Amino acid sequence: MVGKTKYLRCTRKNYGPEELQIDWMYLEQVQSYRYLGSTVNSDNSVEEEIQYRITLGNKAYYTNQFLFKNGLVSKKSKLKLYWIIMRPIVAYACEVWVLKETIKSKLMVFERKKLRKIFGPTKERDGTWRIKTNDELDELIRHKNIINHIKAQ
Repeated sequence: MVGKTKYLRCTRKNYGPEELQIDWMYLEQVQSYRYLGSTVNSDNSVEEEIQYRITLGNKAYYTNQFLFKNGLVSKKSKLKLYWIIMRPIVAYACEVWVLKETIKSKLMVFERKKLRKIFGPTKERDGTWRIKTNDELDELIRHKNIINHIKAQ
């Protein structure tokens, strides 16, 4: 049990890593750790947590890509799968996040990439194909994007 116990110092002052001694036990100082599925770090930023959540969302997509790439599954069903499987994974513990513009843009980029894979390209009248614009994707999901979902939480 002693080898597992560590501590985190939360302060604005910059201290180097040091060991804490209590009786005969030495406790190691860490800069961040995982607690109940969330990352807690010494500078109280959520960027590391957001990146981890986006990575988990990508893993969920690629684990279920046989459903998302299957032509027999409707786009409506794929969208429901996105809302039921991937979005909760990415938005887990979002109630405590402070949404900066950089975080919002990372989350929107993640969502748009997945929506473009779900809805596919658009065929123009002249026979050429193009990817859907951000506004078209927003209309397809009826403005229920991940940022609005997080704010509602």
